Amino acid sequence: MQYNELGKTGMRLSNLGFGASSLGGVFHGIRESEAIEAVFTAIDGGINFIDVSPYYGHLKAETVLGKALKDIGRDRYYLSTKVGRYGKDGVNTWDYSARRAKESVYESMERLNVDYIDLINVHDVEFADLRQVVEETLPALAELRDEGVVRHLGITDLQPENLQWVIEHSEEGTVESVLNFCHYCLNDDLLLDWLDFFEARGIGVINASPFSMGLLSMRGAPDWHPAPQSLKDACARAAEYCGAKGYPIDKLAIQYSTSLNPRIASTLFSSANPENVKKNIAYVNEPAPTELVEAVQAIIGDQMRVRWKNS
Repeated sequence: MQYNELGKTGMRLSNLGFGASSLGGVFHGIRESEAIEAVFTAIDGGINFIDVSPYYGHLKAETVLGKALKDIGRDRYYLSTKVGRYGKDGVNTWDYSARRAKESVYESMERLNVDYIDLINVHDVEFADLRQVVEETLPALAELRDEGVVRHLGITDLQPENLQWVIEHSEEGTVESVLNFCHYCLNDDLLLDWLDFFEARGIGVINASPFSMGLLSMRGAPDWHPAPQSLKDACARAAEYCGAKGYPIDKLAIQYSTSLNPRIASTLFSSANPENVKKNIAYVNEPAPTELVEAVQAIIGDQMRVRWKNS
């Protein structure tokens, strides 16, 4: 496992991070005991960065993760959670107000069985009024940072343009990291275009979804995937090619996202299955074969960097 600096935060994150969304049963049902074991497996395998949100499973992911964390030394991991996106009884909600942001942090800490948060993120800012994020959400979280309740502040979004806008309109030093997903993977390396911008401001970069939400997997994209059919078809052809080579595209995808650019501190993947966690850790400890990467990207062809809206 490699460890990279996250901007100026002083945190050195494992290049593979554990995304806890699966613990909320976001993608399919889970067995709680197995999900907790997946967290232990991640930590024991060298992963030191865990990311979650009250939105994932509408509090379930944080609750299950908290049951695992109470049995793990606090010095063994950095913990990230979020504010802004929520849900109850299967209904998604959003609230980026200062009051709700502060309340949410304390509620998350209680569920997670911790007394501080290493990194608090404003979740998916594209769903917010960006001016409210700048003028209300982030200042409220900065107050908690001053008090030591949270250590560092970040923002997340699918669209890097929104991350840039918030940073440009915020007081320098407010935003310390960004989390962007589906834009540094085999079929889309758009995030590279923004690295100079973030780096010049000392802002750390976290990547998520190396499998592009299932596009880059042997089982194929789920029915709900928002990508256009042309992109789904191109990724399916790439997966078939990898399969014929005896090299699962899942393996290539996670190797690509974690091994080729140290300017990206960590790449998050999610699984509630301990064996799957072990498998992906093993993948990351091998380099991505350059020739196969080039062949897969040639197959994807004009579908490289094709984008979609968040939901």
